[in-house]
Amino acid sequence: MNADFVVLGGRIATMDAAGTECSALAAHGGRIVALGDDDAMRGHIGPGTTVLHAEGRRVLPGIVDSHAHPDAYAIRLRSWRLVSPDRVRSREELLETIRRRCAELPPGRWAAFYRLNERASGGYPTLEELDAASAGRPIFILRTDGHLGLANRAAFAACGITAQTRDPPYGRFDKLADGSLTGLVRETAAHIFLNAVHGQDSESDIAEGMELVQDQCLAAGITSVANSLCPTTAIRAYQQMHRDGRWRMRMGIIASGRDEPLVPHLIGAGIRSGFGDEFLRVVGVEWCPDCSTSGRTAAYWEPYLGTPVPGEPVPNTGMLLYEKEDLIRRASAAHAAGLQVMIEGVGDRGIDFALDVMEAALRAHWVDDHRMRVEHCCYVTPSILARLKRGGFVDSSATGFMDELGEAYAANRGQEAMRWMWPHRSLIDAGVPAPGHSDFAVCRVSPWTAIAAMVNRRTTTGADLDAREAVTPREAVHAYTWLGAWAQREEHEKGSLEAGKLADLVVLDRDVLDGDPAAVAGTQVMATVVGGVVRHRA
Repeated sequence: MNADFVVLGGRIATMDAAGTECSALAAHGGRIVALGDDDAMRGHIGPGTTVLHAEGRRVLPGIVDSHAHPDAYAIRLRSWRLVSPDRVRSREELLETIRRRCAELPPGRWAAFYRLNERASGGYPTLEELDAASAGRPIFILRTDGHLGLANRAAFAACGITAQTRDPPYGRFDKLADGSLTGLVRETAAHIFLNAVHGQDSESDIAEGMELVQDQCLAAGITSVANSLCPTTAIRAYQQMHRDGRWRMRMGIIASGRDEPLVPHLIGAGIRSGFGDEFLRVVGVEWCPDCSTSGRTAAYWEPYLGTPVPGEPVPNTGMLLYEKEDLIRRASAAHAAGLQVMIEGVGDRGIDFALDVMEAALRAHWVDDHRMRVEHCCYVTPSILARLKRGGFVDSSATGFMDELGEAYAANRGQEAMRWMWPHRSLIDAGVPAPGHSDFAVCRVSPWTAIAAMVNRRTTTGADLDAREAVTPREAVHAYTWLGAWAQREEHEKGSLEAGKLADLVVLDRDVLDGDPAAVAGTQVMATVVGGVVRHRA
């Protein structure tokens, strides 16, 4: 029987436990059937075999991004406007982008913008500036962290909010000393505007946008992504895409605890982690009690440094979005029902809160190999590292933040704090599993700048992330391949290139394992293969 797909002439790092390398592999029915040298693999080639010539380039397993938001990104690619620093470099450029977008939309439509980084784009506009640029149309600008936003007066009016409106639980409408609104809204207050903007989203909107998301993921070498805080609408859209044969990569569902009926419905239906197939599978459930360090809302034991944003509480130690006993009840029920539990923790107080909840769930229903995950898990102090190790918890590390948000982390927490921010060297040495993830659309889709930051411990703008926590290129790639799969209980199918596993792989334009570490951030993907099918070529 001939192979469906063969790679020849590669420098294949299988990322298996032994560190095996070879030059060729063969796949049949979407799975690897043999690995070895070119001569051996040529014996598997027949008339119908697709042959990919790697031409001496580095070949790796496909990237597994174990925490991202492709559903939200799908909508934003279709109908929002990107205002990240590579597009908008000043406040005037932002206001001009708002003016242009508002002029081209039909009457009555909201104008929405995403990935604003005020530190790199001239600061937050005032309410008066937003009103002037929007010409009476409701607008909402989501900050890059996804936890804060800016609204104009028309948006506040559309949502029935005035300066006298009380803050929602776990949220805040920022105000000046005279009690007037600044336009900046935090956490659950931002959700009010997000719900208004997303109110008309449909399953078909998500499915159409996912075609664009898949294009970007495959071009970046991502063959599997897990949809963090995945809502019901996206789950329905993904199932329809699966029925229609529209998946070109692999999707994991991390069901959203924000979607109030969703997790109880999964429990009631007896759905457990692992339900599904190799293209669409339930990974687990997630709650988000902690917030944003770059947006100065994540929960820390010590106050934030630097100049407060107008309207920010002083002193500011951040905020938590759940009551502990309530979240313990929710997480314990899901854990007992066989659903892998994931809880976001960013600051040290937020991580301690997440660990308190998960430890309580384990006391109520002990499982040896639970793989409970603290999502993002940024500020891992020595005491937190010991708790992670002791409880067998996963540090699901937001390595995507390192490059894009690292400068803001240093400014808001101080340079000394960088010693324990995403401390992958210490995590690896302690034996704590720490897969990396992008959290797109909070950060860019591509994993390569994050992998570079793990190795070099600097952002591309030069911010110092403390070189004591640097890891080797192979360790960084391991966090985005085998560990990413393991954190989803899929290590038997993906994360390394071994016989019997899925034939998911990438061909790169440079050697990220043994080449110049300073060049890793610029890595380009020459080809991406999913299940033995070439899904992207440069």
